[in-house]
Amino acid sequence: MARRFGTRFKLMRERIEAMKEIWAHSKPKYSGELVKFDEMMQWPKPVQKPHPPIIVGGGFPQGARRAAAYADGWMPIGGRGGDTLALLPPFRDMLKAAGRPEAEVPVTLFGVGMDGEELKRARDAGVERVVFGIPAEARDKVLPLLDKGAALMRDA
Repeated sequence: MARRFGTRFKLMRERIEAMKEIWAHSKPKYSGELVKFDEMMQWPKPVQKPHPPIIVGGGFPQGARRAAAYADGWMPIGGRGGDTLALLPPFRDMLKAAGRPEAEVPVTLFGVGMDGEELKRARDAGVERVVFGIPAEARDKVLPLLDKGAALMRDA
């Protein structure tokens, strides 16, 4: 069990690399330390080219490092105190050091509250998208929240 925990992020990276191979090639093969397969075929292929976006979640600096290394987006862990938006400048420095343009690895904030000023602050900080926290409730409670979120997004 300790080995699995200690190699979980290596396994995640290899699985992502393997998925990219499967999605992008007609006869992919992959040989990592933890993930291996011989030439194979898999259809249908994703519509998105070269593959669906890989968005990596996680805190700073480890999750940000993984996103900068091999992801198509970063979803920082927020809501644990501190200012998540303050992490964006050092994340952008990581991208620059990795030779990746900011537009290649946009930021998504997850579980955002429906606060218009905070949404504008996130937009001004360069956040690409937000995911609102919506409770698992009946439609009469959820639909007005979705309408409110849509209005806030239009105004932000």
